[in-house]
Amino acid sequence: MHHASNSLAGRFRGFIVVLASALVLFPGEAHAEKLRDLVAVAGARDNQLIGYGVVAGLGGTGDDITAPIALQSTLAMLRRLGVQIDTKQLRLRNIAAVMVTSTIPAFSKPGTRLDVTVSSIGNARSLEGGVLLQTVLKGADRRNYAVAQGSMVVGGFAAKGKSGSSVSTGSVTAGRIPEGALVERDIPAVFVNDGKLGLSLKRPSFSLASRIAKAVDDVFGEGSAIPNDGGSVVVTLPAEFAGRAVDMIAQLEEIEVKPQRGARVVVSERMQTIVAGGDVRLAPVAIVHGNLTIVVKEQPLVSQPQAPAVVVAGGGAAGIRNPAAPVAAATGGRTVVVADSTVEVQEARSNATFISGAASLGDIAQALGALGLSARELISVLQSLKAAGALEADLEVE
Repeated sequence: MHHASNSLAGRFRGFIVVLASALVLFPGEAHAEKLRDLVAVAGARDNQLIGYGVVAGLGGTGDDITAPIALQSTLAMLRRLGVQIDTKQLRLRNIAAVMVTSTIPAFSKPGTRLDVTVSSIGNARSLEGGVLLQTVLKGADRRNYAVAQGSMVVGGFAAKGKSGSSVSTGSVTAGRIPEGALVERDIPAVFVNDGKLGLSLKRPSFSLASRIAKAVDDVFGEGSAIPNDGGSVVVTLPAEFAGRAVDMIAQLEEIEVKPQRGARVVVSERMQTIVAGGDVRLAPVAIVHGNLTIVVKEQPLVSQPQAPAVVVAGGGAAGIRNPAAPVAAATGGRTVVVADSTVEVQEARSNATFISGAASLGDIAQALGALGLSARELISVLQSLKAAGALEADLEVE
């Protein structure tokens, strides 16, 4: 068991060292990025669409009688098409009620195709092989913006035998239709007001907003950009770009800015992984780590007595009972289960380690890796270091 934990710790230490070596590409100050990767133009944003529809063509894996919403929707659709049909003539298990969602990008015009996601809201077992019937997609204002239809692509599969054995991978009650929706109405986007446009930072930061304003001033002149707060920058269009805001934005997107990387460590206890980035620092700290293991073993024992003896009184040969002679009560016992408990205490030596500090992610990996901890133990140590103020980074636990 000790060997296995060491092996796990070795693999985990190697994982962190690989991350550290990858960050060597960006020593010191952060690598410059295009402005288009750091900001979004205010007023030019995506919008979410949603709709209710029916999937048909399922091979007996759709909704059943306990979820009749799909049947009611299908009958209503057929009546709108001029078809009158008895409910008994429909095979319910071949249809399923679904919700359809999509995202419409800014400046999408009628005829633009969108990807849609389809998910079951009934008790359908699988949507594999289904076809989404024409579904209207609405925005938050309840207006129609797109229409979706087409064959679905399901990323998982499921199989079940008569004995009850089954196997499944991924989700079979949700799927996608690539380019399955057509935009019917565009969403007006106003991104220039009084000769000014706003830049919204994707990750708000006062220092980054200041750097963006300075970079824009260097290209378009002093006073062209003013940071409102840590999340937005207002840019004034120069006179030569009057009426040509698109050209102005195209040049803005190509401006390079060096962002300030935040020190952050993301810990996933479920996956037992740690991802660290940015200027993570470790202050001098002492760590004492030890293990106390208590093992309780229960081993039931069965006590089986000997066969009872018969005492013969009166005449007759030894061991031969005279039917007329009295017989004494039989002697013997009963079978019982006796518990046998063993309690063991195993206490490993506590190792005291002093870390003088670490100025880079590679130093942290080497310092903490020397403790020989498993992945789960190392996560606990990082949480304790953050609580003690020794880890100079934002610790996010998922």
